[in-house]
Amino acid sequence: MSDIVRAKPFKVFFVVGEESGDQLGAEVIKSLRALIGERLQVCGIGGERMAIQGVSSLFPLDDIAVMGITAVLERLPTIIKRVHQSVDAVIAEQPDLLLIIDSPDFTHNVAKRVRKKAPHIPVVDYVSPSVWAWRPGRAKRMAVYVDRLLALLPFEPETHQRLGGPPCTYVGHPLIERLADLRPGPGERQPLGAGKKQLIVLPGSRGSEVTRLLEPFGKAVELICAQEPDVVVTIPAVPHQEARIREGVQSWAVKPYIVCGEAEKFAAMRKANAALAASGTVTLELAIAGVPMTVAYKLDWFFRRLKQMNRYVKIIGANTMVLPNLVLGDNSIPEFLEDEATPEAMSASVLRLLHDSPERQAQLDAFTRIDERMKLPAGDSQAGKAARAILETAGVLV
Repeated sequence: MSDIVRAKPFKVFFVVGEESGDQLGAEVIKSLRALIGERLQVCGIGGERMAIQGVSSLFPLDDIAVMGITAVLERLPTIIKRVHQSVDAVIAEQPDLLLIIDSPDFTHNVAKRVRKKAPHIPVVDYVSPSVWAWRPGRAKRMAVYVDRLLALLPFEPETHQRLGGPPCTYVGHPLIERLADLRPGPGERQPLGAGKKQLIVLPGSRGSEVTRLLEPFGKAVELICAQEPDVVVTIPAVPHQEARIREGVQSWAVKPYIVCGEAEKFAAMRKANAALAASGTVTLELAIAGVPMTVAYKLDWFFRRLKQMNRYVKIIGANTMVLPNLVLGDNSIPEFLEDEATPEAMSASVLRLLHDSPERQAQLDAFTRIDERMKLPAGDSQAGKAARAILETAGVLV
């Protein structure tokens, strides 16, 4: 069958809820243009990067880019208004495809309403909600209003198939295209025994994570340094948490170096011999950077209370909350959740990683398997694969 190229304009309506989605959206616009040229028309909701690519946003992302139960409740009237405004704009534009990117609490509310009012508009969801960790029933519900799901993690297509979710395609993770940022160059990471050992501590990027983990992490660091006095401790901070972290470490017995921003974080990872980290995307960054890690997480008060109130609701549906473990399909990375995340347990785990131990080597071996599972075919790119899947869903073959 010969390839079919649509002659008329191809209009995509974007619904993005935060900065990370803006980055993905901007890159996919570039790839769509590379495939179908100036026939591409873009509109919807986006941020600064998508504005450069021609998306004049209906409203600022700051209106809806909120995290945490309290922040959402405070902004709820505005968020509801923006959902309805977005739906009305999609119906008025009559795009060839609606592309929602991440931020499911907002974007999925738009998609569900569009499906009811205009079922002929194909809907693609770029970035799967974490149905493997929270509320697995969402997968089946999504199949009603999402025609294609573009996944960043290689295990997600099988997960959605098992849970009755929408058709799902693995398009790759942005981190696999940033190896030069994450992997040490010559001389950047000293081998164990060649000098002071470098420990990187990552208490999270959200205020609630930092609040819950900074104190036990500090006590764990104290125990580590009591046995390994030659350890240098570095904490990379995201800009909006820097002040909170600087204040929190004032009570630490061992004073860490604090660096700020993504570039400094990646530089610290390239030097690190081991890590103590909150569960999250940063664990995948560490795995790709080749840094053996110990991972901890404490649920916020809302989810902890919900677990106590309703024993029939299983909040965590996976056997692990650590992304590298989910990619690997095993628990190669040690994790300490809730009451398990004691300074004594975490420090003992990190100390094993600061030596040429079986535990350290097992993680280094596991990281090579992560590379194999996450890589894309030679010459392929994440945004390019996503763009082709979008066009295929809309019936445009290139």
